[in-house]
Amino acid sequence: MATLNQPHEQLQTLMQAGQMSGSLGFSGLMSKEDEEMSQSALSTFKAKEEEIEKKKLEVKERVQAQLGRIEEETRRLASIQEELDALTDPMKKEVTLVRKKIDTVNKELKPLGHTCQKKEREYKEALDAFNEKNKEKVQLITRLMELVSESEKERMKKLEELSKSIETIQ
Repeated sequence: MATLNQPHEQLQTLMQAGQMSGSLGFSGLMSKEDEEMSQSALSTFKAKEEEIEKKKLEVKERVQAQLGRIEEETRRLASIQEELDALTDPMKKEVTLVRKKIDTVNKELKPLGHTCQKKEREYKEALDAFNEKNKEKVQLITRLMELVSESEKERMKKLEELSKSIETIQ
C-alpha cells in the first residue's frame, strides 16, 4: 500500500514545488528537471496502475478456472450420487421414512429457532432497559444522599449560629 502512495506523493511534492516556485516570482513554466521528475512520477504511477490491473485480471482468471473445476466436480458428484441411489438398499424404505421425519422436525425447528432468537432479543432489550433504569436509580440515590448531607450540614450550621446567638443573649 505504501508503494502505491509513493508516486502520488512524489507528484504532489512536484506540484507543490511548482506552486512554490511560481509564488516566488519565477516563470510559470516548469524547469526541465521538474518536468522530467513529473513525467517520471507519472510514468511510475501509470506502471503501478497497469501492474495492479494485470494482477486483478490474473486473479479473476484463476477464480473463473476454479469455478469451472467446481462445476465439473459438482457434476461428477451428482453422477456418483445417482449411481449410489441406483444401488438397491435393503433399508431404503426405513431410511426414506427417517429422512422424511428429519425434514419434518427441521421444518418444526425453524420457527422455534426464530421464536428463540426473538425472545433472546426481547430479553436483551428488557435487560438493557432494566440496567439503564437501575443505573439511573443509583445516580438519583447518590444525588439524594448528597442533598441530604448538604441539608444536614446547613441545618447544623444554622443550629450552631442559633446556639451562639442564644449564648450571646445570656
